[in-house]
Amino acid sequence: MISRMFLEHPRSVNETYFQHMCFAGWFASKLFAAGFAAAVHAIFPNCFEKTASGIIAELYERTHKRGD
Repeated sequence: MISRMFLEHPRSVNETYFQHMCFAGWFASKLFAAGFAAAVHAIFPNCFEKTASGIIAELYERTHKRGD
């Protein structure tokens, strides 16, 4: 049960638990940044015009082929 909860998914993308934790933390910080940029852009359309979409594109590239 413990192995399945904590190790099965990281192994499926060829990472250790710690590597996966670091990547997921980095990913979350990028999502927060994209969300902040999008929120500011909603109020001030001339600010962060391509920031959120650029971050999302970067995240897609980093995750698209993980585990292959």
